[in-house]
Amino acid sequence: MHKHGAHLLDAGRAQFALWAPDAQRVSVLVEQRAPVELSADAGWFSAVVAAQAGERYRFVVDGQLHVADPASRYQPEGVHGPSELVDLGAYPWRHAWQGRPWHEAVIQELHVGLLGGYDGVAQVLPRLAQLGISAIELMPLGQFPGARNWGYDGVLPFAAQHSYGTPQQLCALIDQAHAQRLMVLVDVVYNHFGPDGNYLHQYASPFFREDRQTPWGAAIDFRRTEVREYFIQNALMWLCDYRCDGLRLDAVHAIDQPDFLHELAGRVRAAVEPGRQIWLVLENEHNQAGLLEQSFDAQWNDDGHNALHVLLTGETEGYYADYKAQPIEQLARCLAEGFVFQGQANRHGVPRGEPSAHLPPSAFVLFLQNHDQVGNRALGERLSCLCPPQALRAATALLLLAPMIPLLFMGDDEGCRTPFLFFTDFHDELADAVREGRRSEFEHFQAFADPEQRQRIPDPNAVSTFEHSRPNHQAVLAGWHGLYQQLLELRHRHVIPHLPGTRALGADVLGSQALSARWELGNGQRLRIDLNLAAHPQPVQLPALEHRLYDSSNNAHPDSTLAAHSCVVSLLPPAQETP
Repeated sequence: MHKHGAHLLDAGRAQFALWAPDAQRVSVLVEQRAPVELSADAGWFSAVVAAQAGERYRFVVDGQLHVADPASRYQPEGVHGPSELVDLGAYPWRHAWQGRPWHEAVIQELHVGLLGGYDGVAQVLPRLAQLGISAIELMPLGQFPGARNWGYDGVLPFAAQHSYGTPQQLCALIDQAHAQRLMVLVDVVYNHFGPDGNYLHQYASPFFREDRQTPWGAAIDFRRTEVREYFIQNALMWLCDYRCDGLRLDAVHAIDQPDFLHELAGRVRAAVEPGRQIWLVLENEHNQAGLLEQSFDAQWNDDGHNALHVLLTGETEGYYADYKAQPIEQLARCLAEGFVFQGQANRHGVPRGEPSAHLPPSAFVLFLQNHDQVGNRALGERLSCLCPPQALRAATALLLLAPMIPLLFMGDDEGCRTPFLFFTDFHDELADAVREGRRSEFEHFQAFADPEQRQRIPDPNAVSTFEHSRPNHQAVLAGWHGLYQQLLELRHRHVIPHLPGTRALGADVLGSQALSARWELGNGQRLRIDLNLAAHPQPVQLPALEHRLYDSSNNAHPDSTLAAHSCVVSLLPPAQETP
């Protein structure tokens, strides 16, 4: 099987390969030299051509269509410009690194552009490491149109976004992260391509299948070996060439060939050197527990987030409608069994999910916020602006001390109050369509039913929308950074060392917004979390004071009462055997 794209063989030659089954002939144009015709073989066009690192090139299809390499490693002039040959093997890595075990993960999701590019992210690494973060997760880096985007409109997934810096600067960021003992995960999008700059339909239409449609158009055809290889080779690039420590696979429910996901996981795990630890994490609305039993380490647990969001804010529109009737029961099920939906029908009457109680808590990534849950709001408000600080403090204690893997969104650890908005850098008719489409998404929400109200929704293409999304270190909740430091220090000392072997012991609903959840840690100790998100106290028999690990209300209540908007975390000795 050919390797997609251009690969340097030595200082003066490169192997070029393009899968173009609709083309009659393909040539490659390197810099200003004469084009070189590529040899055809069953839809592949390839040749060894004189070229060196730093030179730019294009493929020419049937003598007319000039396109970037769909497996380009760098697009210094953007998606419509030429590709550049990159020698990632020449980067002088300074830090040997084998990774860290998954149970140590405390992840913060970052948008590279908002932090000032790869170099800007590198500057915040020491602060994150000191806080207790053990991994950063970068929103998608694959080349997208323009300079501003969340990354999910990428069209050249092998090319690290040029407006963030060079491939060498990305290598340096990962190298510096490893020096701080921080893992680096990259969010990858294997379910669709963006709307501007993707030319595959014109010369490789079998890449897609018109009989299956997704929200982004024709589905990618993962039945084809060439297509599978394209994405597997992409995963191998991030993990082996850039030495990333893991991948978060976006919206795999839009990939209708689950066996491809198992193949990808098997291939990349076999490719990394012995002893090295990598993490593979899913976003998957289908709640397919089977993918977590052998191939993948964990899944983002939207169920847990959604139940918590309803309890914290009272919002029940859109997908929160599935959590309107019994949010505390659903949160209890999440803490005890992983998924809330394990085959039950959702609000559309469609069964969703598979049984998950047999999976360890570390198979689930829990979060209070992420790019989707904040940025897909019309005005991008964070929880710091949507619920009482005391309730958010209690939910934060649950997030950071429960056995699930915690995910933070950039700014969470400061109680950031600036919005995170949806932003793009499209132009002309596409910009108009995206702006109006964005506003029409919210016409069914009560607050935006009036067309005049929808005009308040920021234009995604305006530079100001991007600038307003930068975390503002002045607009924060007082004491929040210290709260995260305290809770993460407790997690690293008392929870993380004993996570392997942890099992849930159940969760009991105490009231309409209160519960008590219990786990047996790997060393036999029992972790108990009592949570009350209601604005009134909740009667409950709490563990004795000497067992309390953390109390968000500072012990301002008797043992038989859980204060309003509070969380009490206790660490109990191993259960005694009954004679």
